[in-house]
Amino acid sequence: MPGNRDAQPRCVYVVGMGAGAGKATVALGLAELLSRQVARIGVFRPLVNGGVPTEARADSARSSLESGGLDAGGADPTLTLLRERYHIGLPYEDLYGATYAEAAALVADGRREDLISRIVERYRHVERRSAAMVVVGSDFDADAVGGAGGIPRELAFNARLATEFGGVVVIVLNGLGQDAESLASAARTALHSMVDLGATVVAVIANRVAPDLVADTVKPYLTVDAYRPDGRAPGMSVPVYAIPEVRSVSAPTVAEVAAALDATWLAGDPTTRDRDVLDFVVGAAQVPVLLDHLTDGCLMITPGDRNDLLVAVGAAHAAGQVSVPGIVLTLGEQPDARALGVVERLAPGVAVLSVPTDSFDTVARASRIEGQLRADNPRKVAAAIGAFESHVDTDELVRRLELVRSDRVTPLMFEYDLIDRARANRRHLVLPEGDEERILRAAEVVLRRGVADLTLLGDPDQISRKARELGVDVSAARVVDPATSPWLEEFAHAYERLRRHRGLTLDRARDTVRDVNYFGTMMVETGRADGMVSGATHTTAATIRPAFEIIRTEPGVTVASSVFFMLLADRTLVYGDCAINPDPEAVQLADIAISSAQTAARFGIEPRVAMLSYSTGTSGTGADVEKVAEATRLVRQRRPDLLVEGPIQYDAAIDPIVAATKAPGSPVAGRATVFIFPDLNTGNNTYKAVQRSAGAIAVGPVIQGLRRPVNDLSRGATVKDIINTVAITAIQAAR
Repeated sequence: MPGNRDAQPRCVYVVGMGAGAGKATVALGLAELLSRQVARIGVFRPLVNGGVPTEARADSARSSLESGGLDAGGADPTLTLLRERYHIGLPYEDLYGATYAEAAALVADGRREDLISRIVERYRHVERRSAAMVVVGSDFDADAVGGAGGIPRELAFNARLATEFGGVVVIVLNGLGQDAESLASAARTALHSMVDLGATVVAVIANRVAPDLVADTVKPYLTVDAYRPDGRAPGMSVPVYAIPEVRSVSAPTVAEVAAALDATWLAGDPTTRDRDVLDFVVGAAQVPVLLDHLTDGCLMITPGDRNDLLVAVGAAHAAGQVSVPGIVLTLGEQPDARALGVVERLAPGVAVLSVPTDSFDTVARASRIEGQLRADNPRKVAAAIGAFESHVDTDELVRRLELVRSDRVTPLMFEYDLIDRARANRRHLVLPEGDEERILRAAEVVLRRGVADLTLLGDPDQISRKARELGVDVSAARVVDPATSPWLEEFAHAYERLRRHRGLTLDRARDTVRDVNYFGTMMVETGRADGMVSGATHTTAATIRPAFEIIRTEPGVTVASSVFFMLLADRTLVYGDCAINPDPEAVQLADIAISSAQTAARFGIEPRVAMLSYSTGTSGTGADVEKVAEATRLVRQRRPDLLVEGPIQYDAAIDPIVAATKAPGSPVAGRATVFIFPDLNTGNNTYKAVQRSAGAIAVGPVIQGLRRPVNDLSRGATVKDIINTVAITAIQAAR
């Protein structure tokens, strides 16, 4: 391998062939893939536009975009996205080699090799701090910065840098508007060109391909063999993948359209800024004709004095006839305040913008706008990653990169591993709080990433209206209204039989199973869903009580319990029980320990169990210590294969130096991964103390010991928390 210093390449260099190929989508997918394999990734761009944005200017740029403005700081959006998403611990200005202006100046002075040396030196600075690197190649037109006699043509420039970096190349083709034969020809040409330039290519990815060509229709064409530069012997076969055009990735958002048109915002709530603009419609006809031409995701462009069309589009959106992200009023004409007020009240999710240009010029400018992947638009990021993961054989790509998974499990690796494992064995989950904003936003990501299939509970019209207002797409989810479902009567009879011994009547059972948490639990019990996640708007008791009544515990388990995954900077620990059992007896504590060890193992954490107490070994006495000692004895009796230590203090369990003094020779002390607290008071306070004081991420509570998985969310759960919990539940369901 040219320039390779190790058996394992540490650098993947993404080269785009032509404008609009979508390198950002591929770079994002590769970074996501690498982040599951290594503890720390780095990102780099050889050349960027603009000056050097400081952190303050980068923040200013983000707020400017949010308000509809341009990126005032000049920060490269792809580099900013990768830096923020993957927690790259270096300043933005360290992550690129030079600006295009600096490169042009060096070339003009005849210092082309100085430019290469500078870029390589800055790359090494990032590489030394990273286990693997993703490099996003240049975007420039060679003629604009020196031509053939100045900076080498783009392909040669990127091939040279990939070699200098000791990296392998992933080529990205723009498949927009191309047929299968054209794609195959472009793939062969690109591959052979890069090989001739001395680069090592591991894959070719045709991006933005027509969806009907991605399936088997295109496969026979996409077989490419490399050859050696000397032409004497064939090289290895190079896989070619096809990613379809995903409109929600390439389409601009309302904020991007507003920025490109230098528009003034007249109306629209904050959610409108991230909505996708899938098409443009010119409003010049009368209302009935216009309504026939409106489509979901279209943005209407019309003169500012067409108050009739302004109100009509707002009403059509509010009525659910069509989902319109925005309206652009041209000619600098301001609408009648009364008409604008009607739209604001009817359709607050529709943006109303004003521009000084006429409709023709506005349409011409708008049609050239393309969306960009940005850190502040998680919906678009999720769609891009979902497209990459669904159409690129990531297992094959990992093998070709010869990546060896790190023994160290960072928070980022753990979270992305959850998504990966859930996708690998996809399950169907029910989310009872179907009309809640965070649930809908999380559901869109879950569906786009293929984490799980979903059923949302609630009124279908209300869920649909809320999704339109938020601009989210949950059309792939099944929506069920418990009040009108044909399953209601079956569930009522089944629940009445379960609780008849408690004096429950059929009428009361019917009323009870109308509750979304009971209805969702009955779906799990009857096999219509594999698991349930609730709690964003319900209490813990309201979420898990139905599970305790209906699903019940696994055979041989005396008590259901919970754990939190505590994601520290360099490892993931398991804490149990921190949410359910106030004061478990010794037998129950042993059950909690065994269940927690099983949960840890299920999620890739080697269980070394510490039974916590205020005493280590026999140094202390008292009823609480004796309870922990008895629980430890029961765990060893029931699971002699488990590594378990107790009673043990927290410091001796986690710190090898303390362990050497307090518990010498213990296989658990100083190396514990599963921490079992003697009671809820200790466990709950400890996990919150570690979360707040050590900056740990707490994922959970994850309920264990039930026959089928049901998990509870905090009422303060973020969208990311919900996605993680859905993935965990799907993995539990796939046992």
